[in-house]
Amino acid sequence: MADSRLISVEEIKKHNTTEDCWLVINDEVWDLSEFAPDHPGGGEIIYRHAGRDASTSYNGIHAQSVLSSNLDPSKLIGTLDKRSVTVEWSKPPPSTTPELKLHEKPPLETIINSQDFEDVAQRTVTKKTWAFYSSADTDCLTRDRNREFFGRIWFRPRLLRDVKKVDASTTILGHAAGAPFFVSPAAMAKLVHADGERAMARGCVPNRIPQGISSNASFPIEEIVSAVPKDKNHPFFFQLYVNKDRSKSEALLKHVRALGVDVCFATIDAPQAGKREADERVKADEGVAAPMSGAKASNDKKGGGMGRLMGGYIDPSFVWADMTWLRKHWPGKIVVKGVQSWQDAKMAADLGIHVLLSNHGGRNLDTSPPAIMTLLECQMNCPEIFSEIEVLVDGGIRRGSDILKCLCLGATAVGLGRPFLYATNYGQEGVEHLIEILKSELETAMALVGVTSIDQCQPGLVSTLDVDHLVSRGGGHPYAVAKGPPIARAKL
Repeated sequence: MADSRLISVEEIKKHNTTEDCWLVINDEVWDLSEFAPDHPGGGEIIYRHAGRDASTSYNGIHAQSVLSSNLDPSKLIGTLDKRSVTVEWSKPPPSTTPELKLHEKPPLETIINSQDFEDVAQRTVTKKTWAFYSSADTDCLTRDRNREFFGRIWFRPRLLRDVKKVDASTTILGHAAGAPFFVSPAAMAKLVHADGERAMARGCVPNRIPQGISSNASFPIEEIVSAVPKDKNHPFFFQLYVNKDRSKSEALLKHVRALGVDVCFATIDAPQAGKREADERVKADEGVAAPMSGAKASNDKKGGGMGRLMGGYIDPSFVWADMTWLRKHWPGKIVVKGVQSWQDAKMAADLGIHVLLSNHGGRNLDTSPPAIMTLLECQMNCPEIFSEIEVLVDGGIRRGSDILKCLCLGATAVGLGRPFLYATNYGQEGVEHLIEILKSELETAMALVGVTSIDQCQPGLVSTLDVDHLVSRGGGHPYAVAKGPPIARAKL
């Protein structure tokens, strides 16, 4: 600290102009006069809090370390003298809108399923947070079908089995896990809770549920990983969006691997962001930024879509041949995230790369296939891959029974994205509660189907007759022909 002296509110209030701008952030008094004009989200959000306590606004967007890592120590003036704080000074700036105030949430013990978490989030988070998390591409058909198609697959229980002891533990990508599911990587969890991904990490520990961390996470990855005691050896997976500047991705991968993370999810389904109209309709807070990718929220004539505007750094030229580059810079396990056809799953398996069958929660290409249908397509066309690689599924999973259906159809484990974001509305305790709910539902379904361990799950325990006619067979269309010359087929 440049000066450890206590600074009174009366002194702080004097520095409330664009030329002389002091802010209190987490009881520290900072001089942001020089920094404000260069703030990536614009100076207005800083000037709005000049001479005031900006902790609430700051903590809703940034990690604690952002100030100390970006400003010269001399800009830290001192510490707030709490004895001088008045009720009037503590009030938020006049421009704060009611929208930014979270409404009261019902007690956590009243939440009994993942849908309850979603319903509470819709009523209590800001309009922008809800729009960003819940939105999907154009008409949201894929987002909704992801969930609906689980209801078209039926169990075929085998009874009179001893199911007194049910064990849902398993291994995912070489890591012991308390249940066959993980937190799918999702951006900007801090929008729903000040502790964001760190709360997720702590909430995953009791049941040893792996956490996927996005390149667009709210915190630097080291702050997320360090939220869990090192002796827990907790599993983390890192999701990579390949940067147009490959050197930045290389440096990031090296940094992540040095933290002990050994699984990389290489995202392949987002060379361009989809048109998420609900997200576009609500303006973004231009102070929002992702510290690892450097992506920043903004607004333009198309709207305020955070997915679109924060994804400009992603390399759309990333192709299969680049797996050689990725292997060179990532010595751990590789999973291609976003596989939506059996052909791509087969190509990955031939390269010894694991797959995550996913359509990005329906956020990028509407009418892309529901994830559970891609799983069936792989079973129909390339069943051998299930003994060669680990096949993961993510999309529309909300119940323990959904998890069990995926396991019976060959998946190693499943990922859940939005449910964990909505649960984080309650912080660490919400994440723990959701995991307990899902694990309990899964164990109940296992017992009622007639299995007591994950390795007993097999296709004969489910009926897919209601959707079998929708499963793609072969590589082309069953009867339509292309206009013009034949299309060159990719070689595996």
